[in-house]
Amino acid sequence: MENIKFGLKENWKQFSLLVVINAFVGGMIGLERTVLPALAEQEFGISSKTAIFSFIVAFGITKAICNYFTGKWANVLGRKNLLVIGWIFGLPIPFILIFANSWNWIIFANILLGINQGLTWSMAVVMKIDLVGSKKRGLAVGINEFAGYVSVGIVAFLTGYIASHYGLRPYPFYLGIIFSVLGLFLSLVFVKDTKQYVRNEAIESKIALLSNIFIDTTFRHKSLSGITQAGLVNNLNDGMIWGLLPLILLKLAFSSSQVGVLAAIYPTVWGLSQLFTGKLSDIYSKKWLLFIGMSVQALSILALLFADLFWHFAAIGTLLGVGTALVYPTFINAISVFTHPSQRAESLGTFRFWRDLGYAIGAITTGLLADSFGINFSIAFIGILTALSAMVVVFRVKDV
Repeated sequence: MENIKFGLKENWKQFSLLVVINAFVGGMIGLERTVLPALAEQEFGISSKTAIFSFIVAFGITKAICNYFTGKWANVLGRKNLLVIGWIFGLPIPFILIFANSWNWIIFANILLGINQGLTWSMAVVMKIDLVGSKKRGLAVGINEFAGYVSVGIVAFLTGYIASHYGLRPYPFYLGIIFSVLGLFLSLVFVKDTKQYVRNEAIESKIALLSNIFIDTTFRHKSLSGITQAGLVNNLNDGMIWGLLPLILLKLAFSSSQVGVLAAIYPTVWGLSQLFTGKLSDIYSKKWLLFIGMSVQALSILALLFADLFWHFAAIGTLLGVGTALVYPTFINAISVFTHPSQRAESLGTFRFWRDLGYAIGAITTGLLADSFGINFSIAFIGILTALSAMVVVFRVKDV
């Protein structure tokens, strides 16, 4: 066994580098969070909610598939190589968003974004877990998600601010050129692979191997499948917020800068809170953290039905951010608890496949329900579904 030391302090240089890289990864999503729904209506003349949400569907399906194969390939191709490949796919995205002359180009950009996110975010979090070992896994995930989602929130605000002063294109998307170039440079030159950490951890692990990683994580293993369904529903309701919130706010005559602020609150609170909730998942019951987080999400979504003032939406965004922060690092920490180190990347890839497929399912469901029955019906349906998911966690997930 090589002289490998696990821990945050022992590997702080590589860990910090991966935190910075994941901030750039989150920034790539933040580019679209505020601007694209408005761009669809104002520049491309798209009014159907289902059509507008097509970019989220393209992103969600692509990222989900990429997550799964990233997990399968991590031990074969190497974590660093996949990280670099992910950034290569990210380079064209801001240019396509700037110069697109049809909505199909926007959808294509989001297919590339799904590949970029599936490879880069997956490898950033997996490599951090590899470095710290089992005792501080939740803290590592919390810091990773903090960097990513605070970046989503900050960039969502910045793009809204820039759009309100200089227009929807091209200036908001210049940020993406900076993120993709720096992300690729740092990953290619400074990141080191962590595969040897996994080999050393696997030697000492007493966790039983899964007979079929995909089937067990999805259906057969009660705890893994209970966590996985909650992950899917979490991103399903996030897909709704991503697509509907800017449209609701614009309909209520909020300015582009106000939409930017309100769209940024949720991911910013989500990101900041994970500095604390990630550590909580190392200490307290993962099952009950998942239940509480999903329940808070459900109540926050249902509260949208009664909101019409700026502070209403600000409060809802804050609560929704806290609820999501409780579950997000806990998902990955809990999946890791139930899987052998040699199978962890693939099990996490399976979980992230279903979780991020939730973006597409949420966008399609939200769009169809909003077009057929109205926005309020769509919100109520997603809120109730989230509450039911919280109950599934109670009955299927082992208390660890």
